[in-house]
Amino acid sequence: MQKARITLGHTDISIRPIGLGCMGMSQFYGDADEDESVATIHAAIDAGIDFFDTSDIYGAASAATGQPQKGFGHNEALLGRAVRGVRDELVLATKFGARLAPEGGVAFDGRPEYVAAACDASLRRLGIDHIDLYYCHRVDPTVPIEDTVGAMADLVTAGKVRAIGLSAVGPDLLHRAAAVAPISALQSEYSLWAREVEQEVLATCRELGITFVPYSPLGRAALAGRFTSGTALSGDDFRATLPKFQEENFEHNLRLIEGLQAFAAERGHAPGQIALAWLLAQPYDIAPIPGTKRAAYARQNAAATAVPLSADDIAYLADLFDPARVRGGQYGTLDVRPQGRSS
Repeated sequence: MQKARITLGHTDISIRPIGLGCMGMSQFYGDADEDESVATIHAAIDAGIDFFDTSDIYGAASAATGQPQKGFGHNEALLGRAVRGVRDELVLATKFGARLAPEGGVAFDGRPEYVAAACDASLRRLGIDHIDLYYCHRVDPTVPIEDTVGAMADLVTAGKVRAIGLSAVGPDLLHRAAAVAPISALQSEYSLWAREVEQEVLATCRELGITFVPYSPLGRAALAGRFTSGTALSGDDFRATLPKFQEENFEHNLRLIEGLQAFAAERGHAPGQIALAWLLAQPYDIAPIPGTKRAAYARQNAAATAVPLSADDIAYLADLFDPARVRGGQYGTLDVRPQGRSS
Protein backbone atom coordinates (compact mmCIF):
# COMPACT_ATOMS: atom_id res chain seq x y z
CA MET A 1 0.00 0.00 0.00
CA GLN A 2 1.36 3.41 -0.97
CA LYS A 3 2.15 5.88 1.79
CA ALA A 4 0.06 9.04 2.05
CA ARG A 5 3.14 11.06 2.99
CA ILE A 6 6.91 10.54 3.02
CA THR A 7 9.27 11.86 5.70
CA LEU A 8 12.57 13.20 4.42
CA GLY A 9 15.34 11.28 6.13
CA HIS A 10 15.48 11.77 9.89
CA THR A 11 13.81 15.20 9.72
CA ASP A 12 10.31 16.33 10.62
CA ILE A 13 9.70 17.40 7.00
CA SER A 14 6.94 15.41 5.33
CA ILE A 15 5.82 15.55 1.71
CA ARG A 16 3.32 13.90 -0.59
CA PRO A 17 5.01 11.00 -2.40
CA ILE A 18 5.05 12.73 -5.80
CA GLY A 19 6.65 16.14 -6.29
CA LEU A 20 7.27 18.38 -9.29
CA GLY A 21 10.62 18.82 -11.03
CA CYS A 22 10.83 22.31 -12.52
CA MET A 23 13.97 22.04 -14.69
CA GLY A 24 12.15 21.77 -18.03
CA MET A 25 10.49 25.11 -17.42
CA SER A 26 13.85 26.79 -18.02
CA GLN A 27 15.92 24.55 -20.28
CA PHE A 28 16.80 21.21 -21.86
CA TYR A 29 13.47 20.22 -23.42
CA GLY A 30 12.81 23.05 -25.85
CA ASP A 31 11.26 26.42 -25.18
CA ALA A 32 8.79 27.00 -22.35
CA ASP A 33 6.30 29.77 -21.71
CA GLU A 34 6.81 31.36 -18.29
CA ASP A 35 3.15 32.12 -17.65
CA GLU A 36 2.22 28.55 -18.54
CA SER A 37 4.96 27.27 -16.25
CA VAL A 38 3.65 29.34 -13.35
CA ALA A 39 0.13 28.06 -14.10
CA THR A 40 1.50 24.50 -14.04
CA ILE A 41 3.03 25.06 -10.60
CA HIS A 42 -0.28 26.44 -9.37
CA ALA A 43 -2.15 23.45 -10.83
CA ALA A 44 0.29 21.11 -9.10
CA ILE A 45 -0.36 22.82 -5.76
CA ASP A 46 -4.12 22.58 -6.32
CA ALA A 47 -3.67 18.85 -7.05
CA GLY A 48 -1.97 18.39 -3.67
CA ILE A 49 1.69 18.45 -4.72
CA ASP A 50 3.77 20.18 -2.05
CA PHE A 51 7.36 19.22 -2.98
CA PHE A 52 9.07 21.33 -5.66
CA ASP A 53 12.56 20.80 -7.05
CA THR A 54 14.84 23.29 -8.79
CA SER A 55 18.55 24.20 -9.06
CA ASP A 56 20.54 27.38 -9.46
CA ILE A 57 21.97 26.18 -12.79
CA TYR A 58 18.63 25.43 -14.43
CA GLY A 59 18.32 27.96 -17.21
CA ALA A 60 22.02 28.72 -17.45
CA ALA A 61 22.84 26.69 -20.52
CA SER A 62 21.74 23.95 -22.83
CA ALA A 63 23.84 20.83 -22.53
CA ALA A 64 22.79 20.01 -26.09
CA THR A 65 24.04 23.24 -27.67
CA GLY A 66 26.37 24.73 -25.04
CA GLN A 67 24.72 28.10 -25.64
CA PRO A 68 23.40 30.35 -22.83
CA GLN A 69 19.64 30.21 -22.46
CA LYS A 70 17.51 32.05 -19.90
CA GLY A 71 20.27 32.73 -17.40
CA PHE A 72 21.80 31.28 -14.25
CA GLY A 73 19.17 31.15 -11.51
CA HIS A 74 16.22 31.57 -13.88
CA ASN A 75 14.37 28.50 -12.64
CA GLU A 76 14.74 29.46 -8.99
CA ALA A 77 13.36 32.93 -9.69
CA LEU A 78 10.46 31.43 -11.64
CA LEU A 79 9.58 29.02 -8.83
CA GLY A 80 9.91 31.78 -6.26
CA ARG A 81 7.46 33.93 -8.19
CA ALA A 82 5.00 31.07 -8.55
CA VAL A 83 4.89 30.10 -4.85
CA ARG A 84 4.70 33.60 -3.44
CA GLY A 85 1.91 33.67 -0.85
CA VAL A 86 1.81 29.90 -0.34
CA ARG A 87 5.48 29.21 0.33
CA ASP A 88 4.89 28.15 3.95
CA GLU A 89 2.64 25.30 2.79
CA LEU A 90 5.34 23.83 0.53
CA VAL A 91 8.69 22.07 0.69
CA LEU A 92 11.21 23.70 -1.64
CA ALA A 93 14.40 21.97 -2.75
CA THR A 94 17.23 23.50 -4.71
CA LYS A 95 20.83 22.65 -5.53
CA PHE A 96 24.29 24.16 -5.87
CA GLY A 97 27.62 22.94 -7.16
CA ALA A 98 27.20 22.97 -10.94
CA ARG A 99 27.94 26.20 -12.77
CA LEU A 100 29.22 27.46 -16.08
CA ALA A 101 32.99 27.39 -16.48
CA PRO A 102 34.60 30.54 -17.92
CA GLU A 103 36.06 28.53 -20.78
CA GLY A 104 32.74 26.82 -21.53
CA GLY A 105 31.10 23.65 -20.31
CA VAL A 106 29.88 22.94 -16.79
CA ALA A 107 32.10 23.25 -13.71
CA PHE A 108 31.64 21.55 -10.34
CA ASP A 109 32.41 23.63 -7.26
CA GLY A 110 32.18 22.27 -3.73
CA ARG A 111 34.45 24.68 -1.88
CA PRO A 112 32.98 25.68 1.51
CA GLU A 113 33.08 29.38 0.64
CA TYR A 114 31.16 28.69 -2.57
CA VAL A 115 28.56 26.63 -0.68
CA ALA A 116 27.77 29.60 1.54
CA ALA A 117 27.69 32.14 -1.30
CA ALA A 118 25.54 29.90 -3.51
CA CYS A 119 23.00 29.41 -0.72
CA ASP A 120 22.63 33.14 -0.13
CA ALA A 121 22.15 33.72 -3.86
CA SER A 122 19.50 30.99 -4.07
CA LEU A 123 17.61 32.45 -1.11
CA ARG A 124 17.51 35.83 -2.86
CA ARG A 125 16.29 34.40 -6.14
CA LEU A 126 13.63 32.24 -4.50
CA GLY A 127 12.55 35.14 -2.30
CA ILE A 128 12.52 33.02 0.87
CA ASP A 129 14.33 33.03 4.21
CA HIS A 130 15.23 29.33 4.29
CA ILE A 131 15.58 26.38 1.92
CA ASP A 132 13.83 23.20 3.03
CA LEU A 133 16.16 20.77 1.24
CA TYR A 134 19.54 21.86 -0.12
CA TYR A 135 21.42 19.47 -2.38
CA CYS A 136 24.96 19.33 -3.63
CA HIS A 137 24.09 18.94 -7.31
CA ARG A 138 27.31 17.18 -8.27
CA VAL A 139 30.36 16.43 -6.11
CA ASP A 140 33.52 18.41 -6.85
CA PRO A 141 36.31 15.81 -7.15
CA THR A 142 38.94 18.34 -6.05
CA VAL A 143 37.27 19.04 -2.68
CA PRO A 144 36.82 16.36 -0.01
CA ILE A 145 33.13 15.64 0.36
CA GLU A 146 33.56 16.05 4.11
CA ASP A 147 34.45 19.73 3.55
CA THR A 148 31.46 20.36 1.29
CA VAL A 149 29.00 18.59 3.59
CA GLY A 150 30.47 20.35 6.63
CA ALA A 151 29.73 23.69 4.98
CA MET A 152 26.20 22.53 4.19
CA ALA A 153 25.72 21.52 7.83
CA ASP A 154 26.79 25.03 8.85
CA LEU A 155 23.87 26.36 6.81
CA VAL A 156 21.50 24.20 8.86
CA THR A 157 23.00 25.57 12.06
CA ALA A 158 22.57 29.09 10.71
CA GLY A 159 18.88 28.46 9.97
CA LYS A 160 19.24 29.01 6.23
CA VAL A 161 18.60 25.35 5.39
CA ARG A 162 16.41 22.72 7.09
CA ALA A 163 17.89 19.57 5.57
CA ILE A 164 20.70 18.62 3.22
CA GLY A 165 21.01 16.13 0.38
CA LEU A 166 23.29 14.85 -2.35
CA SER A 167 22.77 13.98 -5.99
CA ALA A 168 24.18 11.20 -8.17
CA VAL A 169 26.65 9.70 -5.70
CA GLY A 170 27.39 6.09 -4.78
CA PRO A 171 27.54 4.18 -1.50
CA ASP A 172 31.09 5.18 -0.52
CA LEU A 173 30.44 8.91 -0.78
CA LEU A 174 27.10 8.51 0.98
CA HIS A 175 28.80 6.85 3.94
CA ARG A 176 31.51 9.51 4.09
CA ALA A 177 28.97 12.33 3.89
CA ALA A 178 26.67 10.80 6.51
CA ALA A 179 29.59 10.53 8.91
CA VAL A 180 29.78 14.36 8.87
CA ALA A 181 26.10 15.30 9.04
CA PRO A 182 22.68 13.67 8.52
CA ILE A 183 21.91 13.31 4.82
CA SER A 184 18.15 13.53 4.34
CA ALA A 185 17.80 12.81 0.63
CA LEU A 186 19.65 11.42 -2.35
CA GLN A 187 18.50 12.48 -5.80
CA SER A 188 19.49 10.26 -8.73
CA GLU A 189 17.92 8.94 -11.91
CA TYR A 190 15.56 6.00 -11.38
CA SER A 191 12.71 4.72 -13.49
CA LEU A 192 11.46 1.56 -15.13
CA TRP A 193 14.10 1.96 -17.84
CA ALA A 194 16.96 3.32 -15.67
CA ARG A 195 17.57 0.89 -12.81
CA GLU A 196 21.27 1.27 -11.98
CA VAL A 197 20.56 2.42 -8.40
CA GLU A 198 18.99 -0.94 -7.59
CA GLN A 199 22.44 -2.55 -7.46
CA GLU A 200 23.72 -0.87 -4.26
CA VAL A 201 22.49 2.69 -3.86
CA LEU A 202 18.93 2.02 -2.67
CA ALA A 203 20.12 -0.42 -0.02
CA THR A 204 22.63 2.16 1.23
CA CYS A 205 19.86 4.76 1.48
CA ARG A 206 17.80 2.37 3.56
CA GLU A 207 20.79 1.62 5.80
CA LEU A 208 21.46 5.32 6.42
CA GLY A 209 17.82 6.43 6.64
CA ILE A 210 18.03 8.53 3.48
CA THR A 211 14.95 9.25 1.38
CA PHE A 212 15.51 8.50 -2.30
CA VAL A 213 14.27 11.12 -4.78
CA PRO A 214 14.18 9.79 -8.36
CA TYR A 215 14.66 12.36 -11.08
CA SER A 216 13.46 11.57 -14.62
CA PRO A 217 11.04 8.96 -13.19
CA LEU A 218 9.15 9.05 -16.50
CA GLY A 219 12.25 8.49 -18.61
CA ARG A 220 12.25 12.14 -19.74
CA ALA A 221 8.63 11.73 -20.95
CA ALA A 222 9.31 8.53 -22.93
CA LEU A 223 7.58 6.32 -20.35
CA ALA A 224 4.61 8.69 -20.42
CA GLY A 225 4.08 7.74 -24.07
CA ARG A 226 5.01 11.12 -25.52
CA PHE A 227 7.00 9.66 -28.43
CA THR A 228 6.22 7.39 -31.36
CA SER A 229 8.37 5.61 -33.92
CA GLY A 230 10.18 8.10 -36.13
CA THR A 231 9.97 10.97 -33.63
CA ALA A 232 12.63 13.60 -34.39
CA LEU A 233 13.86 15.65 -31.44
CA SER A 234 14.69 19.31 -32.03
CA GLY A 235 18.26 20.55 -31.87
CA ASP A 236 17.71 22.35 -28.55
CA ASP A 237 16.29 19.22 -26.90
CA PHE A 238 18.79 17.65 -24.49
CA ARG A 239 17.28 14.22 -25.05
CA ALA A 240 18.76 14.13 -28.55
CA THR A 241 22.20 13.68 -26.91
CA LEU A 242 21.18 10.74 -24.71
CA PRO A 243 21.98 7.13 -25.65
CA LYS A 244 18.47 5.79 -24.98
CA PHE A 245 17.10 8.26 -27.53
CA GLN A 246 19.60 7.45 -30.26
CA GLU A 247 18.25 5.92 -33.49
CA GLU A 248 18.19 2.11 -33.17
CA ASN A 249 18.24 2.30 -29.36
CA PHE A 250 15.19 4.54 -29.34
CA GLU A 251 13.22 2.41 -31.77
CA HIS A 252 14.00 -0.68 -29.69
CA ASN A 253 13.07 1.03 -26.42
CA LEU A 254 9.81 2.31 -27.90
CA ARG A 255 8.72 -1.30 -28.40
CA LEU A 256 9.14 -1.87 -24.66
CA ILE A 257 7.12 1.28 -23.99
CA GLU A 258 4.35 -0.05 -26.22
CA GLY A 259 4.04 -2.92 -23.74
CA LEU A 260 3.70 -0.38 -20.92
CA GLN A 261 1.04 1.51 -22.88
CA ALA A 262 -0.94 -1.67 -23.46
CA PHE A 263 -0.70 -2.57 -19.77
CA ALA A 264 -1.89 0.92 -18.78
CA ALA A 265 -4.78 0.90 -21.25
CA GLU A 266 -6.07 -2.38 -19.83
CA ARG A 267 -6.26 -0.76 -16.39
CA GLY A 268 -7.66 2.59 -17.48
CA HIS A 269 -4.63 4.66 -16.49
CA ALA A 270 -2.04 6.73 -18.34
CA PRO A 271 1.29 4.95 -18.89
CA GLY A 272 3.12 7.62 -16.91
CA GLN A 273 0.85 6.97 -13.94
CA ILE A 274 1.71 3.27 -14.09
CA ALA A 275 5.45 4.09 -14.25
CA LEU A 276 5.15 6.32 -11.19
CA ALA A 277 3.02 3.81 -9.29
CA TRP A 278 5.69 1.16 -9.94
CA LEU A 279 8.29 3.40 -8.30
CA LEU A 280 6.07 4.11 -5.32
CA ALA A 281 5.54 0.37 -4.88
CA GLN A 282 9.24 -0.29 -4.36
CA PRO A 283 10.20 -1.24 -0.76
CA TYR A 284 12.03 2.01 -0.03
CA ASP A 285 11.22 5.57 1.02
CA ILE A 286 10.86 7.07 -2.46
CA ALA A 287 9.53 10.45 -3.63
CA PRO A 288 9.68 10.84 -7.43
CA ILE A 289 9.81 14.31 -8.96
CA PRO A 290 8.42 14.02 -12.50
CA GLY A 291 8.97 17.19 -14.45
CA THR A 292 6.45 18.89 -16.69
CA LYS A 293 5.57 22.33 -17.98
CA ARG A 294 1.92 21.44 -18.63
CA ALA A 295 -0.82 21.72 -15.99
CA ALA A 296 -2.72 18.68 -17.27
CA TYR A 297 0.34 16.45 -16.86
CA ALA A 298 1.02 17.79 -13.36
CA ARG A 299 -2.51 16.81 -12.35
CA GLN A 300 -2.15 13.44 -14.03
CA ASN A 301 1.12 12.72 -12.24
CA ALA A 302 -0.30 13.73 -8.87
CA ALA A 303 -3.12 11.22 -9.33
CA ALA A 304 -0.64 8.35 -9.70
CA THR A 305 -0.62 7.97 -5.91
CA ALA A 306 -4.08 6.37 -6.21
CA VAL A 307 -3.09 3.81 -8.89
CA PRO A 308 -3.10 0.26 -7.44
CA LEU A 309 -0.57 -2.34 -8.57
CA SER A 310 -0.52 -5.96 -7.43
CA ALA A 311 2.65 -7.89 -6.70
CA ASP A 312 2.21 -9.62 -10.05
CA ASP A 313 1.84 -6.26 -11.80
CA ILE A 314 5.03 -4.97 -10.22
CA ALA A 315 6.94 -8.09 -11.24
CA TYR A 316 5.55 -7.96 -14.79
CA LEU A 317 6.65 -4.36 -15.29
CA ALA A 318 10.07 -5.02 -13.81
CA ASP A 319 10.54 -7.91 -16.26
CA LEU A 320 9.23 -5.90 -19.21
CA PHE A 321 11.94 -3.31 -18.56
CA ASP A 322 14.62 -5.73 -17.39
CA PRO A 323 17.89 -3.76 -17.67
CA ALA A 324 19.18 -6.37 -20.10
CA ARG A 325 16.35 -5.44 -22.48
CA VAL A 326 16.78 -1.65 -22.36
CA ARG A 327 19.30 -0.21 -24.79
CA GLY A 328 21.48 2.82 -24.04
CA GLY A 329 23.06 4.22 -20.88
CA GLN A 330 22.10 7.35 -18.97
CA TYR A 331 24.27 9.99 -20.59
CA GLY A 332 26.41 10.60 -23.63
CA THR A 333 29.53 12.78 -23.51
CA LEU A 334 29.05 15.98 -21.52
CA ASP A 335 31.58 18.77 -21.14
CA VAL A 336 31.98 18.84 -17.37
CA ARG A 337 35.02 19.71 -15.31
CA PRO A 338 35.95 20.40 -11.68
CA GLN A 339 36.17 24.02 -10.68
CA GLY A 340 36.87 24.01 -6.95
CA ARG A 341 40.25 23.63 -5.26
CA SER A 342 40.89 21.86 -2.01
CA SER A 343 41.37 24.29 0.85
